[in-house]
Amino acid sequence: MSAYTFRSSRPDHWVSPRPTRDRARLRAIHGPLQPMAPQGGWLSRLLAAR
Repeated sequence: MSAYTFRSSRPDHWVSPRPTRDRARLRAIHGPLQPMAPQGGWLSRLLAAR
């Protein structure tokens, strides 16, 4: 055991867990989920790069 103690004004994350996120509320805040893969073919990617 150590003789040192650690004191913080911030509560630990296991003492005060984050509230659950409602999917409807997240969608209202951030919008619908977007795919990570680019949409369209090579021509649309070529024109979008400009």
